[in-house]
Amino acid sequence: MITKYLLPTVVGLLVLFGVWQLGQAGWIHAKASLAYYLIERAWEDVKKGESHARPWPWADTWPVARLLVPNHDIDQFVLFGASDRTIAFGPGHMSGTALPGARGTTLIVGHRDTHFRFLAELSLGERLFVTDRDGRRHAFSVSDTKIIDSRTTKLQLGDAPSLVLMTCYPFDAVVPGGPLRYLVFAEELAQ
Repeated sequence: MITKYLLPTVVGLLVLFGVWQLGQAGWIHAKASLAYYLIERAWEDVKKGESHARPWPWADTWPVARLLVPNHDIDQFVLFGASDRTIAFGPGHMSGTALPGARGTTLIVGHRDTHFRFLAELSLGERLFVTDRDGRRHAFSVSDTKIIDSRTTKLQLGDAPSLVLMTCYPFDAVVPGGPLRYLVFAEELAQ
């Protein structure tokens, strides 16, 4: 008697669990799409002069630039700050470094398995473009790549207009984090 109801119950529970898992995955994609739309809308406000246009009322970040890498179909908004919470939504500008478009080195960080996955495929001489909040487009050329140990290497940033993109390394690591960082250095091209 018990076995008569056991199999249908187990199957029913497995189906419900599967539906719940699919719903969770769909919800994550829906939130990501909505976040991108809200960040894009905030970017339009930033370009109109609202310097801290938050994408949603409780956000602790806002767009400060737009990163374009045409050879890899990359078009991403760079957000203020580099906390884990911020870079979950896109690359983040590291505070204490030059804002995109300002004199000095701009350091932008992102996750190796999402927004900055394309860094593994960049080549020397490849072009990157950063649009600052004033709407000016700055062209950069990849000049170098390095792998550093964040425990022992102190990054030296210069005064020349340049861009550094940084992510965790290796790209195919199973365990997140780790001390290694992959850096892409790019020099601004004369306009």
